[in-house]
Amino acid sequence: MAVDPPKKVVVCGGGVIGVCTAYFLAKKGASVTLIEKSNIACAASGKAGGFLALDWCDGGPMEHLARTSFNLHRTLSEELNGPQSYGYRSLAALSLTVTEESKRSTSTSTSSSSSSALPSWVDGPAHGPKTIGTHETTAQVHPQLFTRTLIENAVEKYGVKIVIGKLERLEVEGGRVESVVLEGGNVVDVDAVVLALGPWSSKLELLSSRFRVSGLKAHSIVLEPKEPNAITPHALFLSYNAFDRRVPLDPEVYPRPTD
Repeated sequence: MAVDPPKKVVVCGGGVIGVCTAYFLAKKGASVTLIEKSNIACAASGKAGGFLALDWCDGGPMEHLARTSFNLHRTLSEELNGPQSYGYRSLAALSLTVTEESKRSTSTSTSSSSSSALPSWVDGPAHGPKTIGTHETTAQVHPQLFTRTLIENAVEKYGVKIVIGKLERLEVEGGRVESVVLEGGNVVDVDAVVLALGPWSSKLELLSSRFRVSGLKAHSIVLEPKEPNAITPHALFLSYNAFDRRVPLDPEVYPRPTD
């Protein structure tokens, strides 16, 4: 009997969404080419918190997706040796309030009632800690290592091809995409295209003419602790009251097993 050739799928975008899509499509038998302008997980997918929560979307339209995603991460970790490959582990999550003292003050004490619930490595004017995630309901990955581990396995096990190039346009004929055109004129014929361009979606006319996608700027600061073994697996979600600001800031702290 004749066997149909595998579907030719081009995934545009080398962030976590594009890489995961390429991985699972190829695992199911598609012939996948992933197109990335710069490098795998070079933007937000490499700098994000990598935080996973089972039930934080309960009661909303994302509940089923969030729970499925959390459980799928656990399964992937077992398949890909997640703890060693990309820092997968369960952890606790706390919310707490930090009220910064004025520059004239040198006080960094915490109240005794608050300090008993805080990890030993948290000091300063912190109070009101609440447990919002446990080792059963929250976990983490190192996002860049996770994304790159997945694409490495996709290439080695399922034949995904990576093309470094800038997407210029899609050639559409009869209401379907026929090919992907890259900067410089390289053309890739396709049966289907997945666009996972993140905030760069608006640069593609086919998308920008239908809806608007914009980026949200955030900062990522990496600290190397002097005593890595003293840092326990607790993610912190802060309401930070700076002495010179009326509106609180909301930084998040993610300790990683990679120190």
